[in-house]
Amino acid sequence: MTTFAQPKALTLSGTHTRRRGDPMRWAYFAGFLIVTLALMLPVIIIVLTAFKPASEVNAYPPTLLPHQWTLDNFAAIFSQLPFGRLLGNSFAFAGGVTIFALVFDSLAAYALARLDFRGSRVLLIVIVASLMIPFQATLIPIYQLVSQLGWVNTFAGLIVPRAADAFGIFFLRQFFVSLPRDLDNAARIDGASEWRVFRSVVLPNAVPALLTLGIFTFVNNWNDLLWPLVFTTDQNMGTVTSGLTLLTGPGGIIPQGVMMAGALVAVLPLAIMFLLVQRRFIESVASTGLK
Repeated sequence: MTTFAQPKALTLSGTHTRRRGDPMRWAYFAGFLIVTLALMLPVIIIVLTAFKPASEVNAYPPTLLPHQWTLDNFAAIFSQLPFGRLLGNSFAFAGGVTIFALVFDSLAAYALARLDFRGSRVLLIVIVASLMIPFQATLIPIYQLVSQLGWVNTFAGLIVPRAADAFGIFFLRQFFVSLPRDLDNAARIDGASEWRVFRSVVLPNAVPALLTLGIFTFVNNWNDLLWPLVFTTDQNMGTVTSGLTLLTGPGGIIPQGVMMAGALVAVLPLAIMFLLVQRRFIESVASTGLK
């Protein structure tokens, strides 16, 4: 009799525990839903405004849902701007900076983390200290240099000054330091050159850090407004962010519906890219903190 009574008591206890936990679980879920909707409200407004006609966008009091759905705003961004070319320029700019930054940052980080040479610590301090210099303080000297080289309104002027980044060097250096040095020593004993150690030993183990840095670099440059706005004066050489600033209506009024449609189209490539690498990206961010 006691053999059958014990499982029944445990089952009832578990049922009561689940019942007591259900209200708290629903409370957490409701709080999470409210916070999520509050954070997503600007995005929801952008999406809904992109499908509103101009009369509803400028109406007072404003409404959240459009009464009349329209695609005229999306047609306007392609008729008023060379939007396809702007998208291509954004991919070339952000993608080019990302590729060059990963190459040069990883090379510099490897030297600072795995090679012993005189002045390495001083060089590291200088690189970290450069992170404290405001970006705006170096913008004018860089523009003068780019102008003297004749790189204004060129992809070289957009990409080359950003081909290396102090944060990327420091980030990868910290990850390389966490890798066991026995891997390097074993490869050198087998006769591997320094380049072979870097390419075949260190880089394959640093894929999580490289992927994390690559996504951050691409997104930051894709969304950057000031840099392409300063270094491009030709409309055909601009990016999506700088091109949207050229949208003006009659009397200099900014068409908010067209602007929201352009912003929505501009963010779609980033959303698609994140969805494709979402699992890998989360794993990368988590693993970069492990030793």
